[in-house]
Amino acid sequence: MVKSMSDDYQPKIIALVCNWCTYTAADLAGTSRLCYPSNIRMIRMMCTGMIDPKYILKAFLDGADGVFIGGCHPGDCHYINGNLKFKKRMAGIEAIISQFGFEEDRLRLRWIGASEGPEFQHNMTDFIQTIQNMGPSPAKGLMVL
Repeated sequence: MVKSMSDDYQPKIIALVCNWCTYTAADLAGTSRLCYPSNIRMIRMMCTGMIDPKYILKAFLDGADGVFIGGCHPGDCHYINGNLKFKKRMAGIEAIISQFGFEEDRLRLRWIGASEGPEFQHNMTDFIQTIQNMGPSPAKGLMVL
């Protein structure tokens, strides 16, 4: 569902990224002066296999418009198969977030290697655009802290 938004709307994105690959690609994008949206809050994890599904649900319930997961390419995980373990969890996580009323497109998993700064830039820009087209999270304004 596409909502018309003013140009002022900037989605809040939480990115849970692998220390060894996607975080390094983000650093490479920065040192290469590749521009990508600044409204991404990156949380560096040692491995995507260490991401507990409750972190993702909490991000959505706390008002994140989208959650991006970035990890090593299959076969390149520094913890052997942590990224593949997380990939198996994705279907369950998508089912849970849809039960809470969040569209599955608000969660994205991508494999981005350490030397792929331009790929990181492209994925961040594309994800922000997708979320911006979807509009604010259904949880916006519902949580009172």
